[in-house]
Amino acid sequence: MKISDRIAAARDQLNRTLTFFPRVDGKASVVFAINTSMLALLATRAHPYSQLRWEAVPVSATLILLAISYWFLYCEAFPTLEGGEQSLLYFREVAKRTETNYLAEWSNVTEEKYLEDLVGQVWRNSQILRQKFDDLRIAFTCLALAVGPWLVSLALLSWRLATLSP
Repeated sequence: MKISDRIAAARDQLNRTLTFFPRVDGKASVVFAINTSMLALLATRAHPYSQLRWEAVPVSATLILLAISYWFLYCEAFPTLEGGEQSLLYFREVAKRTETNYLAEWSNVTEEKYLEDLVGQVWRNSQILRQKFDDLRIAFTCLALAVGPWLVSLALLSWRLATLSP
């Protein structure tokens, strides 16, 4: 395979990899919105119960699971970005250079070095993307696990609120 064909293939693969980032971020936004909605609805049932005993178990389980979900959403939004040392393509490495140095390095890059950089970017972005999807999976799993205790909490707190009303 000619070097120009390999560069085109690597560029296509990098572009394909980069198209997955908005997908995972969009799904994370949905999980964030559902988490927040669940907390808001639970908060509407909150009342300073001085005698709240066993009813606190599902409420606590819901809050813990949603807190874990929020943590992994945070991790998904801010993945580890180290790597790509000396890359002419990786934004963090490009930003470390002065404009003059970057222009000089770019104009002196060989096709082989450019191909190596492209393939390295495919690899590094795939690692970042994998971590984002893994974090999203955990956040979604915690959200799904929180639904049961959340429903029980709403029922118990609504019942408790109704019995306290005159």
